[in-house]
Amino acid sequence: MRKNHNRLSAAIILFAPALAMAQTAQDANAPEIQVAQAAGGAPVAQYEAILKETEGLQVYNQLLERQIAAQQEEMTEVQTAITEVPEIERQLPPLLLRMVDGLAEFVRLDLPFLTEERQERVANLQLLVERADINDSEKFRRILEAWQIETEYGSGFSTYVGELSIDGQSREVDFLQVGRIALIYQTTDEQASTGVWDASNKTWVPLGSEHRNSVRQALRMARNQIAPELVLLPVPPPQ
Repeated sequence: MRKNHNRLSAAIILFAPALAMAQTAQDANAPEIQVAQAAGGAPVAQYEAILKETEGLQVYNQLLERQIAAQQEEMTEVQTAITEVPEIERQLPPLLLRMVDGLAEFVRLDLPFLTEERQERVANLQLLVERADINDSEKFRRILEAWQIETEYGSGFSTYVGELSIDGQSREVDFLQVGRIALIYQTTDEQASTGVWDASNKTWVPLGSEHRNSVRQALRMARNQIAPELVLLPVPPPQ
């Protein structure tokens, strides 16, 4: 028994260095495996980050290209407009004259309401286009403003006091303007004579007493003295 025990001890002693060497080799290889695993994931993450950045740059470059193309188109339009400026400057004064002449003709053929005020506005514009100390843009603005005023008259419902020759006598009357549909007068005296403008014959036509109250009521509505309501007014037939 002692002999066998000695042999077993010798075997253990012989194998112990081998086990130690194997464990040492395994421990030595472990850091290399960890490093390899760590290094194996880094290139993938870097590639994905670079890919995302590249895609973003491509979108940004496409946007810049569209902006540059739009700016080049605008530059072309501006350059074309610059070359056309001298021609526009030559054509603008005749255009202004035609606009003023057209306005004067329009006032002359229109219903004779606020005649003095409107004719004075036209006369001022005729003097304006001849002035050298006012630029064409300001002239154009003021002419358009005058045309805008005339346009607003077409939708107006108003009254004003004026003088009118009736039967050879100058009488004070209340004028009632209903857009460009009708222009009616009524004297301010007790008789309250009433008449309407006949555009086809360019003359005032007297109206019967049956229209007196309706015209008087419309005058009060135009002055905001009573609330608006339905009223029958004499309207001449269209031309």
